[in-house]
Amino acid sequence: MTESRSLTLLGVASPNVVKVAIMLEELELSYELKYVALFKGEQFTPEFLALNPLGKVPVLLDPALGRPLAESGAILQWLAERSGRFLPRDGADRYDVLQWLMVQMSSIGPMLGQFTHFRLLPPGSEPYSHGRYGALAERLYRLLDERVSSREWIAGTEYSIADIATFPWAEYLERHDFAWKDFPALSRWRERIGSRPAVRRAKQRIQEAFSAPTVETMQHASAEDLDRFFGRTDKVPVRDYSAVTRLK
Repeated sequence: MTESRSLTLLGVASPNVVKVAIMLEELELSYELKYVALFKGEQFTPEFLALNPLGKVPVLLDPALGRPLAESGAILQWLAERSGRFLPRDGADRYDVLQWLMVQMSSIGPMLGQFTHFRLLPPGSEPYSHGRYGALAERLYRLLDERVSSREWIAGTEYSIADIATFPWAEYLERHDFAWKDFPALSRWRERIGSRPAVRRAKQRIQEAFSAPTVETMQHASAEDLDRFFGRTDKVPVRDYSAVTRLK
């Protein structure tokens, strides 16, 4: 490793955490993973809210920055700028990369995340929501497929934080019941990134550190835990989130 001072990445096995782990591995930085028990409300404790008032992961603790940093896009940009890698320093390519990083943050992550949420509910319980976010998900997967059909990387001329940010979400393609063969360019791009040693290392570390405690907290989550996790209040109708506790 090229960095003597260890960083800490707080999170779970989610795309927004995986993207930061990939960046850390690409940069060969020394870091620790710390699990946040979201289904037990650890993100709402005063200790965690002092790190991120939104109560969300990931959070990066980097001695070089000297303060907690949240929001995965901001973390990727910070790490890119402190290292001088995976984000062009200037020119049109820099803003092409930032543009597509913002596309991931503003559209790909939120829309695919909402589709994932409504797919947790019993079939037919939310037909409009399921249909709406399913259509948006397909549109975004198609956008990515078209984007990389005539280019190697999502933005600029080299592998960048735009690719790193988007890759973990693109791995939801099959989970959302879309087929590789229907998105051939996206599938080739995904295979290209997935074969990188740093990406493999990041996914392995996330798997080893977070999978077991995630399953444990999911399977023992109470109705109150699930309501808190999904932000349900008295103003939101009760929904059946029991599918979450059956995830393996």
